[in-house]
Amino acid sequence: MAVQMDEAQLMAFMREVFHQRAEDFGVDHVAENEITMRLFSAERHLRPGGTVSGPSMFALADVAAYLVTLAMIGPKALAVTTNCSIDFMRKPASGVDLIAKARLLKLGKHLSVSDVMLYSEGSDKPVARASLTYAIPPKD
Repeated sequence: MAVQMDEAQLMAFMREVFHQRAEDFGVDHVAENEITMRLFSAERHLRPGGTVSGPSMFALADVAAYLVTLAMIGPKALAVTTNCSIDFMRKPASGVDLIAKARLLKLGKHLSVSDVMLYSEGSDKPVARASLTYAIPPKD
């Protein structure tokens, strides 16, 4: 299956349907069944101690799984998370963006399953790993 939405289209879609949070994220690269994106780390994403919070890391993983799915099926605002498991492995570095590398493991008619690795920008050691399943709405 060919990519249906590129980096610019995915970000335009995010600004349209998730305008309240779209500017927290950027899409760096889209390929078939893969996406690389980032959380623009800001003070609002930090927990006490100055590190990126778990909820912010979850948000990045969730958005990456959502967008890798949409990249392949096109704009479906009502695709929703049905399952997520996340392992926090190490403390993210301070003062740098968080990078997500998501891979679509399965894309069916009703569900997509993704694996997402999170990294501090500039490091090859993952800070978290998430597995997410999305429900895909029926065709219009």
